[in-house]
This record gives sequence, structure tokens and C-alpha cells, in this order.
Amino acid sequence: MDVKVWMYLTYLAVSIGLTIWVARALSRNGLVFLQDVFADSRLADAVNSLLVVGFYLLNLGYVTVAMKESGPVGDASQALEQLSLKVGLVLLVLGALHFFNVFALGRYRRGRLRQQATHPPLPPVAVLPPQGGPHPVEPAGPIPPAR
Repeated sequence: MDVKVWMYLTYLAVSIGLTIWVARALSRNGLVFLQDVFADSRLADAVNSLLVVGFYLLNLGYVTVAMKESGPVGDASQALEQLSLKVGLVLLVLGALHFFNVFALGRYRRGRLRQQATHPPLPPVAVLPPQGGPHPVEPAGPIPPAR
């Protein structure tokens, strides 16, 4: 077989293995975080499963799209260089997706906690004036007699 074919096979094996390992680790360890975010274990399990499926679809889709190498691969050295570049990009995509998910879920959690809060976020500094329009201005001096 050609060196390029071996590079493709190695790339697929490493990328798919990394994707499966990361998805399982995130699913197992992220479930506690999701249960805290949603405060409902059934909803957290469902969202966890949906995130795993989406994670597989995005990552494996990227792996297959990025697999093609247009230039010739002459020897094993060039194959390893291209392989390391491709696997490195897969790892960057995996990390970016992970941080995006954590960021989005963290924002959702903060909003939910803010809605459940029973006290204001900051203590009041002053009393607001009563609402209802402008207040009448008191005259400065004695009131002139009416004619």
C-alpha cells in the first residue's frame, strides 16, 4: 500500500479513538454538571445523550472532511508531518467544542440561578422616590394674594 493510504488509516484510527474517548469522558464527568445546571436528572440525562450524539456528528464529520490531502506524500516523514497536523486540528476542534458547551451551559445555569434568587443581587443603596410624575415645586417666598 501507498504511504498516503497508511497515513489516512492511521489518521482515522487515532481521530476516531480520540473522539470516542473524549465523548465518553465528557459524558461521564459532565453529567453531574448537567444535573446541577438543569436541576432535573431526567432532563440532564436526555441533554447529556443529545450532547454526545452532536459531539460525535460534529467531530466525525470534521475528521472525514479534513482527511483529504491534496499534495503528494512521498515518504514516511512527510506522512507523519501531515498526520500530526491533522490530528492536532482534530484535538483543537474537540477542545473548542468542549469549551463552547461548558460556556453555554454555564450561562444557562447562571440565568436559572438568578431567576430562583429570592434576594436582590446587591443591597439597596438609597430609597427611590415615589413614581407618578413630577413633584410640585414649592414657591420660595410668600404666596402673593389672589386678585
